[in-house]
Amino acid sequence: MFRKYTVIACIFVFVFSVSAGGQKQLKDYCTNLPFTMPEMKEPQFPNRTFSIMEYGAIADGHTMNTKPFADAIAACVQAGGGTVLVPPGTWLTGPIKLESNINLHVEKGALVQFSKNIDDYPFVQNPDGRSKRFERTPLISAYKASNIAFTGEGVFNGAGEVWRYVLREDLTELQWKALTASGGVVSANGEEWWPSKEAIEAEQFLKSIAQSKKELTMEDYEKTREYLRPNLVNIIQCNDILFDGPTFENSPKYHILPVQCENLIIRNVKVFAPVSGKNTDAIDPAACRNVVIYNCLIDVGDDGICLKPGTIAESQMPGPSCENIVVADCVVYHAHGGFVIGSGSYGGARNVSVRNCVFIGTDVGLRFKSARDRGGVIENIFFDGIQMREIVTDAILFDMYYSGGAPDVEARKDLTIRKAEGVTNRTPQFKDFYVKNIVCNGADRAVVINGLPEMSIKNMNLENVSITSKRGVYIADADGIRLNGCRIVPQSGAVFNVISSRNVTVNGGSYPAAADVFVKVVGETSENIRLIGVDLKQAKKAVELDANVRVHAVKQE
Repeated sequence: MFRKYTVIACIFVFVFSVSAGGQKQLKDYCTNLPFTMPEMKEPQFPNRTFSIMEYGAIADGHTMNTKPFADAIAACVQAGGGTVLVPPGTWLTGPIKLESNINLHVEKGALVQFSKNIDDYPFVQNPDGRSKRFERTPLISAYKASNIAFTGEGVFNGAGEVWRYVLREDLTELQWKALTASGGVVSANGEEWWPSKEAIEAEQFLKSIAQSKKELTMEDYEKTREYLRPNLVNIIQCNDILFDGPTFENSPKYHILPVQCENLIIRNVKVFAPVSGKNTDAIDPAACRNVVIYNCLIDVGDDGICLKPGTIAESQMPGPSCENIVVADCVVYHAHGGFVIGSGSYGGARNVSVRNCVFIGTDVGLRFKSARDRGGVIENIFFDGIQMREIVTDAILFDMYYSGGAPDVEARKDLTIRKAEGVTNRTPQFKDFYVKNIVCNGADRAVVINGLPEMSIKNMNLENVSITSKRGVYIADADGIRLNGCRIVPQSGAVFNVISSRNVTVNGGSYPAAADVFVKVVGETSENIRLIGVDLKQAKKAVELDANVRVHAVKQE
């Protein structure tokens, strides 16, 4: 079920203590930013090595090595820290738990193959001991650890095929026949494959529990044992973390999920999953601060790099849960979004820089999603130098009406249906975005800015943005949108669709000759739409106003 990849690998030399050159490269990524980035330092480890082979590990792909991994880590901790070495070979194992001052180094030619036996990953409570929720034991975990690393050029494979359901529409007919012949259960409508009858029934069981508002017991969770999936790497409330070099693939759920962590470096990693893999996000910093992600290659079934601004830990200082984030020089192929924030944004995000990245074939390029009951303040977000090609739906999307659907489903929403509701502390606020030097060759819609009637998206700045698409720009419930020197070339329809928005400025730029309509305006609150230095002579219709729009809502200068 996996695609074949052609990858030019980056060759680098690993040293047990951080080299001056590596630190300089990190410093370069943290300078010349539109905000002040705290100083980032790479973890360093004592020059001590503990090979898992010394603790009885056997690389035959059949012998379980859970205990040798644990014993090598324990010995390394007792010695005061160092490197736990995984040599070339196939190492079958259950869960791995990392501790402070441990560098898990997986050499080139090493495959850490996680067990397909779901009983090897029992349900556990949240590690803080307060939550009554149970989750599957992550394949790799750490809790309140500091100075930890995942290095080397080896591979971690999560055996996700024994956990995930698959939609028929995501496979070719030959792939579907092979999958259904392998076992599992097909849904009644014939459109879904599930690993087991218990898995398909567990989904409905959880829905009925949610409707009854009953608190789930351990017995209830056991009934969902073949449905709820673990994450590949889940590190919680950790500090000073480095990912450098390995491949993470085929996770049951999310691949790399750091939660409430600080001082996090992720570089030179590759993350792969089948396109059909649901919820297989690649890199998801959740409530993390001081994060640098660069030189990563991603091809997955869900979001590529996604910030999840949730609840901060008690040990973290008050403020936005995702803050001081740098993403650079990454390539994302298949994914729901190349770079994403949301859908939950209630913890807030501030000071985010994304630059020099390439998105090819993602469902959405830049994707921001939230909803009325899940929102917070997202501000001071900067994009510079993003190259996109063959984007399935929207090149750039800001959506406060996210309802949890797949990108193609969300893209079919009617943007003209607007009804204000009361503002709460969970009303999303998107403001102060700076988007420049973007090129996208091929998308359905060029740009979608979809705010709320009670909370407009504010201060959005697009400069030197070039997009060829089937449809143009959609601006709904926004205030203060500026396009300077942009090139928007839709195949049909209006170049700009303005819905219940104000203070929209289009300054210069390049647009298609003989466009059907240059700007179409809907909504009686739409006003102060300025067209400065724009040649409208070749458009079939320069301005189209809905019946309830003020006559002078659009000004040509």
